[in-house]
Parts: sequence; structure tokens; C-alpha cells
Amino acid sequence: MMINICYHLSALNCRVFYNFINSFTIPPGGIITDHINGEKSMKVCIIGLGYIGLPTAAMFASAGASVIGVDRNPNIIEALGRGEILIEEEGLSDMISRAVSEGRLRGSMTPEKADAFIIAVPTPITAVKKADMTYVAEAAEDIVPYLRAGNTVILESTSPVGTVDSLMLPILERSGLAAGKDFYLGHSPERVIPGSILKELVNNSRIAGGINKESAKRIADIYRLFVQGEIYTTDTRTAELCKAAENTFRDVNIAFANELAVICENLGVDVWEAIELCNKHPRVNIHQPGPGVGGHCIAVDPWFIVEKQPDTANIINLCRNTNDSMPAHVASEIRAILAGVPDPVVCVLGLTYKPNVGDMRESPILHLISILKAQGIAVRAFDPYVKDEADICETLEEAAAGSDLILLGVHHDQFKNLPFERLGPLMRRRSFYDTRNFIPAADAEAAGFNCYLLGGK
Repeated sequence: MMINICYHLSALNCRVFYNFINSFTIPPGGIITDHINGEKSMKVCIIGLGYIGLPTAAMFASAGASVIGVDRNPNIIEALGRGEILIEEEGLSDMISRAVSEGRLRGSMTPEKADAFIIAVPTPITAVKKADMTYVAEAAEDIVPYLRAGNTVILESTSPVGTVDSLMLPILERSGLAAGKDFYLGHSPERVIPGSILKELVNNSRIAGGINKESAKRIADIYRLFVQGEIYTTDTRTAELCKAAENTFRDVNIAFANELAVICENLGVDVWEAIELCNKHPRVNIHQPGPGVGGHCIAVDPWFIVEKQPDTANIINLCRNTNDSMPAHVASEIRAILAGVPDPVVCVLGLTYKPNVGDMRESPILHLISILKAQGIAVRAFDPYVKDEADICETLEEAAAGSDLILLGVHHDQFKNLPFERLGPLMRRRSFYDTRNFIPAADAEAAGFNCYLLGGK
């Protein structure tokens, strides 16, 4: 994405930006200062307008920048031209619409000359649990014709250690320029969560890793245009490892909770009560169990470490497999609940990988549904955040009608007060399975439901 960044904001633009992100405070001297070579403005090209690239573009544009976003998907570019977006993120639509209408944001299918390039493209996992770096390589290749002396290239996409040094650097040096001397290069991963991306882009700390100290400094200076959290400089390999390690830490903790849940089921112990009591210890913080781990971070990033150190990353590998096994475990529990039921039908509530968002990337519930269907169990699904998907019911009542079991897969706020008294008469059998310990069993039992809980007694 190309951004003309004005280092000195007008008072009006400052007010617009901070009124929208109302939890932010203006640091002394304002948010824009002359950091880089005393220049008054610079151009930044952001490649990739997905869950990270587009909000990042919105941040720069709201800080007074003139932004050009690059993406190969024509639907994204066309929507951007109308001031619209194809993803859901709180506050993002208004920011984009305003930036486009004010002429500070536009889209393009190809990069342009710029002072800095930011790559924010997907880094998916292949079927054999290896990082697919195709998009990163293609983005680097697209930059080469436009790379000039003094430019800075930043990889935001989460990647295995060594991606910048071994993949990007050789491609970019086809320009005839030397990395670290003629242009600056490094990695600065985001640390945001869907649903709070705009706030966290500004407030969270950030790592700026460079192939040399000057590269790291320049990367940090670029993000200081809107980042109010601390920015820590380091080398690229450390920055790449940190992002993967942060999400791996959470994956390992969740795996422990999930394994504990299965153990508690076998021992007749309520894992939720046990975890609550364990966490009363001042140095214990066990995460919550569930039907699996999804999203493009926690479910993916640990494999980046395993890929680089397969003979050493034993715990990480085991924990990743533990979390990946949870949909199958839930499916086995469902089969036990529905044993003897002819042509069973399950009503699944929630399809996303986390609550209160429409993001289904690596959703464990989708894996669970695939398992159930393969075992001959019919599925009717409902999710208020998911639209225009095949086999998705439009209403809760439609999903529950004729079913034998309601499965709570995602704890959306809209599911807090399920109308069991209304749903029960629509079903063939009244059974409720909560994989999130989200709804008091008494609410369902009062309507005649048999209740089951993942990790329960």
C-alpha cells in the first residue's frame, strides 16, 4: 500500500483520528514528528489488504497520510474504491470510508515507487505443516522494480525464522541494491487480536527487527507515526522468533488445559472448577479448555518453530497435536451422547474460531463438523457473524428444528441467554453440550434438557 505520510498533522486531522480512537492520548509534541532524515513526508506501499494490512492502512491514513493499498484481489480493490471493506472489524469501516472520501486512501493492483514498503500477506500452513511462503516471495518480487536507494522494506507477516535473510533479501537484491547499505530491511510483526485491532495497533508494544541497527531504527521510526506503545529494536531473526514464540506459549498453555479436561472427564472431576481453584495460586494461570484452537496465529505459528527445529521442538509439536485432536475428542463425546439415536442431527452454534467476530480461519468447529458429517451425523449450523455460507441456517430456530443435540461451539455474546424453552419443542430430543462452560446447565435443565459439559463430571 502506498502512503504519503505527512509528518505534521493538521489540527483537524489530529482531532478526527483521536476522537475515533477515543482511548488514545496524544504524546508530547503530537503523534507525527520528523524522525527520518529530516524529511517532511514519505511514501509507504503496503502490500496485502487483509485482516492486518487494511487496518494498518487505516491507521496511516487517519494519521494524515495519503494511502495506496496494494492487493491482487480485484474485489478488495473495487470495494476500497467505494470506501467499503470486505472484512468485519469494529470501527474499521468508518475509518476506511472517511479516508477514501477525503482522498487519503486508494487501492491498486500493483505497487508503486515509495520510500518504504510493508508486506502484510498471508503465510498459511500446508497440509504437511510447513509454512507456505509463496505470497511473501511474490510480494518481494513485485517490489523489486520499484525499489530505490534509501527505501525501507518491512515484513509484517508472521514467518519462520530466517525468512527475511534467506528468502526476501536475495529477491530484493536483484534490484542491484545492497540490503543494509543501499536500502533497509527487517521484520516487525503485529500483536493484535480481531475485534480490537485498531486499539491494539496503536497501544500495544511492537518489535522492530532489522538486518542491521540502522534498518531496525528506520523501521521503528516508521511505526512511531501512529504507535504509542513501546517499540523495541532487535535483529530480524529474534523478531521472527518472538512472534512465533508468543503464540506458541499460548498454544502450549491451552494444550495443557485441554489435556487436563480429558483427564478430568476420566477421573470424574470438573476441570473448570479445578482450573479456577488452581488459578487462585499467585503464580499459576492456566488457560481455558475448548473444542480446539483456531485462527491464523495460535493454530499456525507453532508449526513455524517445529519446521525449523523438528528434532528439538518436542513439547511444541506435542501440544500442537493435542489441540488439533480436540475436535475429534468432542466428536467422540457427541457419538456417546447420541448412541442408539437413528439418523442423528446436531445443531451447532458458532462457526468462527473465537467469539464475537466473523473470522473462520482454522476454526476447530469447522473441523468438528467435517468429522461429524464423515461419521454420518447430520449438522445444522447457526452463527450470527457468518453470512452467505453453504449449509448455514438463517435463524437459531431453523438450526434447532428436528435436531437431537444442541452443541455450543463458540461463546458469542448472543448465545448467553439461549431460549431453551422455545427451542426444546422444536427438537426431537432435548440434549445440550457446552464446550465452553458458557451457559449455566440449570438454564437448559429447567427446560427439560439433558446437559453435558466438556471437561465436566
